[in-house]
Amino acid sequence: MSNRLVSFILLSLFLIGVKAQVQVDVKLDSLQLYIGQQTNLTLSVTIDAKQKLRMPDIKKGQELIPDIEVVEVGNPDTALLNEGQRMTISQAYTITAWDSAFYYLPPMQVMVDTTRYESNSLALKVHTVDVDTLHLDQFFPPNDIMELPFLWEEWRLVIYGCLLLLLMLACIAYLWYHVKHGKPIVRLIRRKKKLPPHQVAMDEIERIKSERKWAEEDSKEYYTLLTDTLRNYIRDRYGFNALEMTSNEIIERLIAENNEDALDELREIFRTADLVKFAKWSTLINENDANLVAAVEYVNQTKIEPDPNAKPEPEVIKETDQKRLTQVKIMRVAMIVLGVLSVALLAWIIWRSADLLM
Repeated sequence: MSNRLVSFILLSLFLIGVKAQVQVDVKLDSLQLYIGQQTNLTLSVTIDAKQKLRMPDIKKGQELIPDIEVVEVGNPDTALLNEGQRMTISQAYTITAWDSAFYYLPPMQVMVDTTRYESNSLALKVHTVDVDTLHLDQFFPPNDIMELPFLWEEWRLVIYGCLLLLLMLACIAYLWYHVKHGKPIVRLIRRKKKLPPHQVAMDEIERIKSERKWAEEDSKEYYTLLTDTLRNYIRDRYGFNALEMTSNEIIERLIAENNEDALDELREIFRTADLVKFAKWSTLINENDANLVAAVEYVNQTKIEPDPNAKPEPEVIKETDQKRLTQVKIMRVAMIVLGVLSVALLAWIIWRSADLLM
């Protein structure tokens, strides 16, 4: 019988020691306050570091008991004890009361692992505010809602963001217009000094002269190059498309422009060229050279020397279609990037404006 009693006593002491490991305490910063005043209610729980704790589910705006409202719920604070073997978790609740009375605050409950523990109970006295009924003229109605002044410092980033958003939208519209019409933003062109027509013709005649194989091996190719050079010169010199006209049509068009000597030389060149190209006429080397000299003479007799005081006109070489398509692709990518940035910026402007207006 004595052994059973000793075992019961030891088991009871063990259970008491286990239960003593969990300590739940609650306290108020102030036990008395006036209506509308606030005070902090702090719940502290001391447990082993390996135990799991669940604090009471109390939210902001909730009534702890009737007429006692939770104004704010603080963040839990953890303090380690006994070299990390135990810890104390504290949770602060800011409370207030809207009616004068003596309030009883019941124990607060927590869960440690699977066991429920309760704290001590508290009492709170709420006093009313004394009203001086003898001096009613000192009572004033509540003030109207004050309009906050506009502060540039607060709205500066929002205004700058709106301006940047407008600029980005304008860029998107500009890029969309150019993409829709297939127009590049920057025309990639090369400029070089434009030579007068007679200089271009002389350079081409000099090139034909240097390649003697045309005169020696293929008279047809030789005269084709020579007459094409003269046709290009006539087109640039007189302003009509000599490349699509016959030899006789060119001569008739030039009758009013050239003297007879110049036209005689041109007629002889075109006559020989037509015979070679269409009648398979064979020419001699000296005859080819003579026609080459005649072409030079014709250009020299009909050329117009440029005005040395005039500003030289540049020749514009436009971009290729491949470069234009590359620019269009770049513009499309830029539109997508600007669109994403615009949406993000608009979202930030709305969020920031709402935050300032609250």
